[in-house]
Amino acid sequence: MIDKLNSIESRYEELLERLADPAVQNDPAEYRTHAKALAEIEPLVERFRQFKSVLTQIAQAKELASDPDMRELAQEELQSLEVRREALEQEIKVLLLPRDPNDEKNVVLEIRAGTGGEEAALFAAELFRMYTRYAETNGWRVEVLSTSESDVGGMKEVIALIEGRQVYSRLKYESGVHRVQRVPATEASGRIHTSTATVAVLPEAEEVDIEIDPKDLRIDTFCSSGPGGQSVNTTYSAVRITHIPTGIVVSQQDEKSQIKNKAKAMKVLRSRLYEMELRRQQEAIAKDRRSQVGTGERSEKIRTYSFPQSRITDHRINFTTHQITNVMNGALGELIDQLSTHFQTEKLKEITAVS
Repeated sequence: MIDKLNSIESRYEELLERLADPAVQNDPAEYRTHAKALAEIEPLVERFRQFKSVLTQIAQAKELASDPDMRELAQEELQSLEVRREALEQEIKVLLLPRDPNDEKNVVLEIRAGTGGEEAALFAAELFRMYTRYAETNGWRVEVLSTSESDVGGMKEVIALIEGRQVYSRLKYESGVHRVQRVPATEASGRIHTSTATVAVLPEAEEVDIEIDPKDLRIDTFCSSGPGGQSVNTTYSAVRITHIPTGIVVSQQDEKSQIKNKAKAMKVLRSRLYEMELRRQQEAIAKDRRSQVGTGERSEKIRTYSFPQSRITDHRINFTTHQITNVMNGALGELIDQLSTHFQTEKLKEITAVS
């Protein structure tokens, strides 16, 4: 492992030199490439340097332990340093895990109201607001691709593209059924209701990721419905694309332009087909084990939002936080960090068991 880390550190120094080269600085494309490569290995190099520093301190403490006057103090220092060494070694092993090739991708976020009628639609809208605010704190861009609103201001369905750095890496564990327990605003008797919404996080698929044969598509146009001004119900700007081999249907009517609606629909279709292919590959690897990474699996509830108890519990990792107001306002960082750490640790266990 040390040899590999030394090699990565040398690569890091090489990238720093290249980024300081005026020729590279004058070439935006090359500069971005090297800067991205540097950013990817920087956390690992930082931990490795801390690890080497701790090893040096351990060696020094052992020398001091040979002095009778310093032995007790040195032993205490050694215990503290050994704990730090083990923690750093674990962090390094996690950082050395094979990267998910989709981690740097943008995502297509799909949220749909589940059981619970209008309350489920209201919850779906609140989840979308939560993810939108989290995106804002990370400097990501959110583009709504499609919406279907309910009668009381909720969302039956919303599909959005979220663009930015490591979006999929941070949101990939959000796929699943989200359950809410609270007293709906429309409930006169004060009874607590349970409703659900489904969230799917799909890595955005580029044309190079998934090929779609035009012969496999049936494209229908129709008049838009709902808010939209004079063009509604007067022009055939709305588009419905059916992928015949899989039966996937994507409709888009938010834009007044048929061309723009078709482009948005194709973006969603491409991502759904890419997700299907990822799921197929994962099932081939382990039929009896479903990874949460990139599957968009919706069959089981993953999280409960209990408003009366001001509690959010993620059932996959048995983690609970009582900061429900902050989380619903976009403070998802702690939850996502806990999930990432858990699944990385599980992956490390699997690799260690195999080796």
